[in-house]
Amino acid sequence: MVTGVPPLDIRPFEAGDQSAVIALWQACDLLRPWNDPASDIALCVDTPASNLFVAGTVGEDGIAALWATIMCGSDGHRGWLYYLAVDQERRHAGIARSMVRYAENWLAGQGIGKVELMIRPENDAVREFYERVGYEVEPRLVMSRRLQDHA
Repeated sequence: MVTGVPPLDIRPFEAGDQSAVIALWQACDLLRPWNDPASDIALCVDTPASNLFVAGTVGEDGIAALWATIMCGSDGHRGWLYYLAVDQERRHAGIARSMVRYAENWLAGQGIGKVELMIRPENDAVREFYERVGYEVEPRLVMSRRLQDHA
C-alpha cells in the first residue's frame, strides 16, 4: 500500500492534459499500433455519450501531477470502460478503484444500468483487479471485423 498519497482530484479531461495522458498510457503499456491515442481522445471528448476523466494532485493552476485516467462511454444501454491507467508509483493506493467508481457514477447518471469492459486473456492482474471491485467474467464471445487496415 502506498502511503502519504495527497488528496486525489478527479475531473473531465481538458485539452492541456493530452500529452500527459498519452505519456501515462504509454508508460502503462496501453497503446497499440492500430489505435492512435490522440484520435481516441478526440473521438471520446467529441461524443456526448462518452467521457475521459483524469486524476492527480491539485496545484494552483489545476492538476499539478497527472496520476490516472479512465475513459467511459455507452451505446445507450451498456456502459464501457477503457484506458484505466494509474502511474506505476501510485498503484495499490485505491486510485484505480476510485477512477472506476467515478466512471460508473457518471455512466449511472446517464441512465446506464450495466458496465462492461474487455481484458486481454493474458492480463490476469487486470482481471483480478476488476473482480476485486465487483466485476464478473461473463460467458460471451467477442467477434469483430476490421473495416480499415488499422481501425
